[in-house]
Amino acid sequence: MTTFVLSHNLQVQSGLVPVLNFDQLAQALKSISKNISSTTVLDHPHWKLSISTDLPPQEMAADLVQAWLQYRRQLGHETNHVVLALGGRKDSQASPGAPLQEGYWGVDLVETPDETAFLQAINWEALKSGRSEDAIFEVSSKAS
Repeated sequence: MTTFVLSHNLQVQSGLVPVLNFDQLAQALKSISKNISSTTVLDHPHWKLSISTDLPPQEMAADLVQAWLQYRRQLGHETNHVVLALGGRKDSQASPGAPLQEGYWGVDLVETPDETAFLQAINWEALKSGRSEDAIFEVSSKAS
């Protein structure tokens, strides 16, 4: 079982790409993706949703990016931006009650008009350089 704990980073400044309602998003993602076995809305300032699946992390990230875009299209929102899923596995012990537990994946779901500029701004190459390849992923809607 793979568990993603999602944050949402909306970098698109447009009324055509509004902030999402996470209760509705949780229901929609589960309905759009046949691979998501459960979704839970989280009451946390950073982490918004928890998603569980039987897929391996990289495959689930690709599925999630596609489901996210499909949901935006269903709502009539603009989808001419890039959706990124940037994930890292939590390999250390977590605080009791924290949404992101050891073995779970913290995933930042980013919507950005400029993938390259965003990744440079957060220094993504340096962030992932200290991690093993199987403990981190980067999935872009531009590549799919």
